[in-house]
Amino acid sequence: MQQLAKEFGERAGRAPDDVAVIDALGVHTVGEVMHAAHDLAAALQDALGGSPTVLVQADNTWRTLATALAVGLRGGMVAVLSSHAVASEFALAMEDIEPDAVVASDAVLEHWAASNETFPDKRSALDGWALVTSGRPASDVGRWDGGAAVAMTSGSTGRPKCVVQSEESLRYAGRATIEAIGLQPGDAIGAFVPLSSVAAYCFGMYLPALLEGSMVCIESWQPDAALDAMAEHDVRWTMLVPTMALQLSVRQGAEGRLSGLKAMTVGGGPMDAGALGRAEQTLGTTFIRVFGMSECLGHTTTSPHEDATTRLGCDGRPFPGTEVRAVDDNGAPMPPGEVGAAQVRGPSLFAGYARGGRTQRPELTADGFLPTGDLVRLNADSTITILGRQKQIIIRGGRNIDINEVEAAIARIPGIAQVCVVPVPDEMLGERVAALVVAVGPALSLPDITSRLDEAGFPKAKWPEFVFAVPDLPQNRVGKLSRPDAVRLASELAASE
Repeated sequence: MQQLAKEFGERAGRAPDDVAVIDALGVHTVGEVMHAAHDLAAALQDALGGSPTVLVQADNTWRTLATALAVGLRGGMVAVLSSHAVASEFALAMEDIEPDAVVASDAVLEHWAASNETFPDKRSALDGWALVTSGRPASDVGRWDGGAAVAMTSGSTGRPKCVVQSEESLRYAGRATIEAIGLQPGDAIGAFVPLSSVAAYCFGMYLPALLEGSMVCIESWQPDAALDAMAEHDVRWTMLVPTMALQLSVRQGAEGRLSGLKAMTVGGGPMDAGALGRAEQTLGTTFIRVFGMSECLGHTTTSPHEDATTRLGCDGRPFPGTEVRAVDDNGAPMPPGEVGAAQVRGPSLFAGYARGGRTQRPELTADGFLPTGDLVRLNADSTITILGRQKQIIIRGGRNIDINEVEAAIARIPGIAQVCVVPVPDEMLGERVAALVVAVGPALSLPDITSRLDEAGFPKAKWPEFVFAVPDLPQNRVGKLSRPDAVRLASELAASE
């Protein structure tokens, strides 16, 4: 974050009264945010020295930006974590990141079960929050191999991953997006996706600072509040997951509310072109689809100036300097029109995963491509179309849910003989979780299943929303489970409810 801190400091010298952040706490100027960053940087220097790794409660407020700037001033690494993360997720972050310090409210430190033994030194910071530190000299920031920011992602393995990105990657992805949308210096940017994700940190916080604009936030996702904030503060662009964008369009009085936006970017989940088209007409704005991942930020996009068929029907073109290809089972590139496994390389490729307090380099192909785990088709007009995951993943409202993990949890319930978990389409959420269940004895209902999952401590966000009792699971010609047939059956049963 050193470059961000340098540029923001220069801006504070030129225009201290510019608005940097508008959030639920009020309006915060560039000068005020920079002053708070200097105070926090001084506290870090006093407590730790060196260039520390600092984990911050990444709320959508001025505090997240101030912490990033403070860490940049110290030449350190910033890690972002949601205040809603449970203690077990905080423990994983501690294991993977091994931070020297944590910046958070007292309530969140308690919620995370942050240990006084690990962080014995505590002092006030950022107007009511706390800075807790190890009490030892800062660890060597070189352990991150050039990484400047790390965030936890839900991943596709059932275990969250901490993705390490360099500042160069954040700047490249931000600049490519600014160019694609046609944003101008000083434009206000909506930051409504939680800043604890890599993408939101980049496009919701870093991009407006890079643009010398305002970051406009609300306390938590509420469609009415988001509509009001964008209209009141002349927001020119925002990025949302499809579920959030569609929720805006069904609010009372939504007609024409977002006509001031140059565009709204949607990505991070399954998208229906028809639903997006209806929503953008209602809101009076222009949607553009993108594709990206925490490991390679927003690496394709469409343009606001393209026709609706292209903007809403495909996943865009690669950023300048980024390459996307489809390969067969042997890793050989496939021609346009053919579906293959997606691979990507480019300037926004991540440094690796945080493991044991350092960067674990990603596994790339011999020529430097990252396998994304997606199926892709390269189209003749240079656009790409993502056709789903190779792995068994359901993406509900932007959250990855591992099918195998849910199936294993349901299979442990007494009375379950067989279970198949599949996605069913949903216009608002993209996909929802359904379970086809073959029971031994009386059929089990949705409340039966969810109550057992609750008793087992299985995360509620991964519970099925539909449970269908079936005599047998669909099979193919050789007697194996046919997931395509299971998806069709569950979709038909869900539609009939």
